[in-house]
Amino acid sequence: MGLLDFFKRGLQKSATKISRTFASLLGGIKVKSAADFDEWEAALVAADFGVKAAQALTGNLRDRYERGLLKTDVDLQTALRDEVCHRLQRNLREIHRAPENQPTVILFVGVNGSGKTTSIGKLAYQLIQSGNKVVLGACDTFRAAAVEQLQLWGERTGADVVSARHGADPASVAFDATQAAVSRKANYLLIDTAGRQQNQKALMDELAKIRRSIGKICPDAPHEVLMTVDSTLGANVLSQAREFSKTCGVTGLVLTKIDGTGRGGMALALNEEFDLPTFYVGLGEAPEDLQKFDPEAYADALFAKEE
Repeated sequence: MGLLDFFKRGLQKSATKISRTFASLLGGIKVKSAADFDEWEAALVAADFGVKAAQALTGNLRDRYERGLLKTDVDLQTALRDEVCHRLQRNLREIHRAPENQPTVILFVGVNGSGKTTSIGKLAYQLIQSGNKVVLGACDTFRAAAVEQLQLWGERTGADVVSARHGADPASVAFDATQAAVSRKANYLLIDTAGRQQNQKALMDELAKIRRSIGKICPDAPHEVLMTVDSTLGANVLSQAREFSKTCGVTGLVLTKIDGTGRGGMALALNEEFDLPTFYVGLGEAPEDLQKFDPEAYADALFAKEE
């Protein structure tokens, strides 16, 4: 299955919803009036594009429509698809890598149930399949099930797992995991953290402590702080991203649970609000269903473009 097929499958409900919106709003070859864009804006907000992104998109297209630059429904849909793709490409980049002979340290953060541990396991699988040595740090010490799940991924993928007893200090585990990654000459260290609500200050402070512990071994680490985002949560994700960014300097996103949600606009909403790139998208349960984010394929799937 090609990349576009993965995105189409995962975004099927969103694509169907937005395509129907076009059909109902445009009502034929021409938009009846510029006022229709207000309804269009509301539809994009409902699809989790976010108010800021929806206003920017519809404002741009309304202006071009009023100037006669966009005349048909095909013109408008193509223009919207292109604008979404352009905005997502602005922040697109590769994962920052560590200096030579040091592990690239990636810290995963996010609220309970957002898919951190599963995303770490899938990424470890893909990195190891590419010939990398990977160490996993089980810093979600408050949930024994989380440690067990990460250990299972370690067994499945061949990654080394550094863990501790239930209730151990997460920052201490992060320190040990970083030491192990350096001594074992690992290419990557992926660190799992406890799922937490963004308004729990003590737990957010703990994330900052984990960062400091990692930095004692690798002063420039973590090289990325990836926030896993549950695509089904809608606008609440924006407040989560705001708080996590303040506490631990989120540098990028992993958008999970897109399959079957019907809320495909979240990648653009977060991009517009925080200038954060989306690195990976979870489109299913299998390890290969964690895909590198591709704005072209994403936009084509979202707006149901046929190959």
